[in-house]
Amino acid sequence: MVFKGLLENTRSLSSRYETSHDEEEFKLPDTVSVVIMIVMNLLLQLSFFIIISSSDKYAEYLGGNATFSGVVIGIPAAFAGLTLIPLTRYDKGTYKIPLHVTCCSAILGHIAYALAYRANFLYLILIGRCLNGVSFSMLMYCKRFCTDPRIVGIRRRTTLGSWMVVSQGLGMSMGPFLGGLLYKIGFPNSLFNGYTSPGWVMAGLYACFWVFMSALFKDIPQSEAILELQLATDAKIPTDKETSLPKILLSPVTPSPSPVSESYRAQLSMITRSQRAVVACMCWFSMLCFFILGSWEANLPVFGAATANLSWSPFAAGNFIALGGITCFPFLLANLLAARHTQDRKLLAFGTTLGLAGLLIFLSILRSDKVNYGSLFACWWTVALGFNLATTVTLSLLSKQLPPEWNGRTSMAIQFSNYVGRLTGAIWGGSGVSVGMLNFVGLEIAMVGIGVIMFTTLWRDLKTKNG
Repeated sequence: MVFKGLLENTRSLSSRYETSHDEEEFKLPDTVSVVIMIVMNLLLQLSFFIIISSSDKYAEYLGGNATFSGVVIGIPAAFAGLTLIPLTRYDKGTYKIPLHVTCCSAILGHIAYALAYRANFLYLILIGRCLNGVSFSMLMYCKRFCTDPRIVGIRRRTTLGSWMVVSQGLGMSMGPFLGGLLYKIGFPNSLFNGYTSPGWVMAGLYACFWVFMSALFKDIPQSEAILELQLATDAKIPTDKETSLPKILLSPVTPSPSPVSESYRAQLSMITRSQRAVVACMCWFSMLCFFILGSWEANLPVFGAATANLSWSPFAAGNFIALGGITCFPFLLANLLAARHTQDRKLLAFGTTLGLAGLLIFLSILRSDKVNYGSLFACWWTVALGFNLATTVTLSLLSKQLPPEWNGRTSMAIQFSNYVGRLTGAIWGGSGVSVGMLNFVGLEIAMVGIGVIMFTTLWRDLKTKNG
């Protein structure tokens, strides 16, 4: 298995460091479970992007428009965020329950999306994507798995995060290409055709994966999961020896407020102002990266079809998006090695600078009216590579700076920022031609500018261990 071999290679490369460092810092989860989580992330990315090539045509056929298509692309993020609220209450600190929920809701969502054609009901597309949104709640668990202090050492979190970005880039490439290819093949019948086939194909893939996952995934032992829940309520409560804290926190028993809220206040008091600023900075970049990536993915088919010297079909648009992702793929693999030796803040700065360069080049070719296949591809490639690289570090950096008990909270914060970016980015991308492409790219440049100000101001506070 390719993933298993590469992961074992990562283990062997780290062996020489373990002689001089605590082995705890280099620990990794069960290899098969890591592969399952990476494949899960890949399937989720495919689910998100496979409809992009043909969603505007599908919506138009059923009576919608390009803006409605943007809503269809982005709406799963809103439902994913809503799903996380109850799901995190019942997951018991484990991963198998969310995996089962994801597979079930994804299959139902893709079937509903496919049946909209036969039913001739526009809003059934939206209903199907809302069900898909329930499955996208798993994206948070994929990120949390990579930074979970119970199973991943501090010097392996960025490396596992890089694997997630590799599968993210692969899904971003394969999704539009597969969707465009299925559209071109067509299959002229009312049940399985160019519009509906992405839904049926993804439902089949999820069904196969569900069987594979149920048999082979090794969850965190229940005892460790219970320990995490106890840490969430009991850990970090100060003792009498910690005289530096206010005496109100030193009382062993307080009838009101509850122990949970008291523990939360105690933990919050240990987070410095600079650490809170770092959390805000990483949330901004998580939102920003997925806003820009999502807006470009949603906009390119619409912009390509509306531009006279491009006149793209869904198949051509899917190929263009996929080509950008495929050519980024070797660099994302190289990032796996770079992450072991490079500080997270430098990876963030490099990715952001590269992505910003792509946006500035795109602005210049729009103003000079020199948009062609080559110039647009150069912009898309730099944007896709830059902001995919930047997403590598948003959660891993926080997991290295904050106490282990905060991993669940930071995972939620980063993932909600991700969802906001995906939702608003897809809608903004679908509306790009309507609002004007100069306004489209201008807003994104301004948002990156805010991020640059944030991380340059906090540069010293962003320093963490490599790996």
